[in-house]
Order: sequence, then structure tokens, then C-alpha cells
Amino acid sequence: MNHIRNALLVSVALLLGACSATPELEADAVEPKLPMPAPPADPDEKGISYSNDPWEGFNRRSYYFNAKADEYVILPIVNGYQWITPDIVETGVSNFFSNLGELTTFMNSVLQLKGERSATTAFRFVTNTTIGLLGVWDPATKMGVYKEREDFGQTLGHWGVGAGPYFVIPLLGPSSARDASGLLVDTLVFNAIISELDMKSEEELALTLMRAIDTRKNIPFRYYGSGSAFEYELMRFLYFNAREIAVKR
Repeated sequence: MNHIRNALLVSVALLLGACSATPELEADAVEPKLPMPAPPADPDEKGISYSNDPWEGFNRRSYYFNAKADEYVILPIVNGYQWITPDIVETGVSNFFSNLGELTTFMNSVLQLKGERSATTAFRFVTNTTIGLLGVWDPATKMGVYKEREDFGQTLGHWGVGAGPYFVIPLLGPSSARDASGLLVDTLVFNAIISELDMKSEEELALTLMRAIDTRKNIPFRYYGSGSAFEYELMRFLYFNAREIAVKR
């Protein structure tokens, strides 16, 4: 059953080797008055480059695959879940998984030597697990102690590991070589936490699926909803920017 759970996190059998096309401007095209700033040609000392996409052919196919899977499979499941589940229960489920996530945040805060953030995260976990009934409620936020987010990709970045090439993970979305490795570590940590709950294999699988549904429910992004003809490039640029900010904060 562990193999089944791990298989949910990996998508295989995608077509490889796609080619990407660069649009050509008309000969009489007017130069914009406010030209878009060009991304840096070379990565900086931390390996950041907003166009570092050597796997673009694969990534574009993966992005399209994700869009269709999201439209025809994932979102219908999420919408069905929201339709049959009372709002108060939805909130409790989200709080529960958010509270479990405090453990990986705590781990990564410690690895980054962020003492204040580690203490804040530990306080939130203890408070919400006890007073909040295993995290179903979130009294820590009402006390003014707000949630922090740290992952192993940020930890690697904190210690100088560059983002590396852009990587669109099947089913999971935009990432990078560094952050994909970090996601694997965080997933193994989460699975270890779940294993400590002494649940049956089918219960662990159900909990993992519920977490995936809850995660997608809380993400407002919709594929091809930006209205931009260059959504792929836009998402790549925004992803690298967002992750750079997350690492530096």
C-alpha cells in the first residue's frame, strides 16, 4: 500500500521531446513605449534565472497535461467535495492539514537556524493540537500568532543551492530542480508523520487523497484563466520570483 501512496505523487508515461515555437514579429511592428525588461541572461550567484528552462519541450506538454487533468478530473472532484461538505467541516479539514504542515515548517525553520520562526511554529502546533482539538480549530491565529511557511526547497535555497532549471511536475505544477527535490523530502516527512498515527493502510491512503483535494481547493489558480497568450512564460517568471522572495524572507 505504501507503493500505491507514493505512486499518487508521481506521474509517468508522458510524451517526451516536444518542440516550442517562438512567435515572430511583423516587419512593421511598432516598438512599445515601455519595453518589457529582459530577464537576466545569466543566473546570479545563487543560480536564479527567470528563463532557465532547458526542458521547455517537456514542461510545455506537462503544463498542458496538468491543465486538462485539472479541468476534467481534479476540479470536478474538488467541486463535488465542496458541494457535499458543509463549510464548517471544510474549514476544519483545512485547519487539520494546515496544523500537520506546521511540523515540516518547524523542521525547516530549525534547519535554517530561524529561532523565532521555529518558536512561533512550535507554539502554533502545540496550541492548535491541544486547545484546537488536533488542529480542527485555529486558536493560535485568533491569538495573533500567524502561520509561517517553510519547506525544504527554501532550506536548500537558504544555504545557497540555486533554483536550477524550471520543472513543471505532472499533476503538481510549476517547480524547479531544487524545489522538486525539496518537495520529495517534505513528502517523505509528511508520510512519516502519517505513519506515526497508527492508521490502517486504506485510512492513510484516504487521508492522503483528502489532503490533495483540500490543497487544490485552497488554490484559486485556474489554468488558462490569465487571459494572456503567454501564460506559460508568465507562470514561469512569477514562480521564480515568488520562490526567490520566499527564500530571502
